[in-house]
Amino acid sequence: MLTRREAGYSWVGQQCVITFLVASAFPASVEDALDRALLVLAGGALQVLSAAILLRAFDQLSNHLTSLARYVRKEETALHSALLETAQSVRQCKILNSALPYSLLVAITLATTTELYRRFQFPSGYWIPMTALLVLKPGITDTVNRAIARVLGTVTGAILASFCIAHLHPSSVVLAGLTLLFAWLSYGTLNVNYALYSSFITGYIVFLLSLASGPGPVIAQRRALCTALGGSIALGVRLIVISLRKDIWKRAAAAARQSV
Repeated sequence: MLTRREAGYSWVGQQCVITFLVASAFPASVEDALDRALLVLAGGALQVLSAAILLRAFDQLSNHLTSLARYVRKEETALHSALLETAQSVRQCKILNSALPYSLLVAITLATTTELYRRFQFPSGYWIPMTALLVLKPGITDTVNRAIARVLGTVTGAILASFCIAHLHPSSVVLAGLTLLFAWLSYGTLNVNYALYSSFITGYIVFLLSLASGPGPVIAQRRALCTALGGSIALGVRLIVISLRKDIWKRAAAAARQSV
């Protein structure tokens, strides 16, 4: 539902869902969950400080921190208004004019893909619902473009990373360098080309996990397979919804003609 607001808010909501998906694939105790949360917080803080240093934006960062309490209150008001608007849309049966149809579609798709990988026990299967979440958009064109770009980019990145690890046998130092390089390329292409971004982020993950003694080619193969499944399911769900809507519109048009 945050997609109706600015891009930054929808990004935060998306990352929250991804965090839940990853955490659900690796159950942990409360203490371990706290450790994960602190690591994520430390990584985010380091990223903010690094950006502030590189952009020389310390004054802007300081102003944001001092106005944090006011910002939180503003967000609470905005969230309360959004909930009231949603409830009013339901009461007035104006669901098609709200964010509810897309929200329900995302919820159903995530539930289906999550149950799929858990029931069939896909290795690294949480990438299936994660991919579905990332490619499923309100419009059919956006969904198709994003699904194709995500699948092609991921498969390309998986092939390149696997070839590099299997045939070049890079050392730990080289793997660390490749991880940094592909992380930089991922950020550089995020708003340029989604297929390139998907390719580089796949390479980054494969090299990072290989650096942690993970089987790089196996990881790449799993990610490519799960990405293809998740993208296909998201696209299929979107096409099914469009087909159902067309049937509803046809029946409504036929009823209107009969009443006239």
